[in-house]
Amino acid sequence: MTHAIKDKTRLLQRVRRLRGQVDAIERALEKEADCAKVMQLTVSARGATNSLIAELLIDHIRLHVSDPKSDQDRDRARASKHLIEVVHAYLR
Repeated sequence: MTHAIKDKTRLLQRVRRLRGQVDAIERALEKEADCAKVMQLTVSARGATNSLIAELLIDHIRLHVSDPKSDQDRDRARASKHLIEVVHAYLR
């Protein structure tokens, strides 16, 4: 992931946010919180995980497959743009 170093701060912020959400789930379970509260916290953590993996996948597509903004091959650029849209729709 050496290429992600430029996005390191942004990615670390996402991971720290996710860690905070998982810690909140743990605290809720320890306090025997209402199951609806635990489920809501878990759903939030899942959303944060999905956002992180989506960002990593999109960065990977742009860096190792095709960057739709700069690829000279129009078909490949169009396909990578479509794949990025699918990742957004599926994971966010």
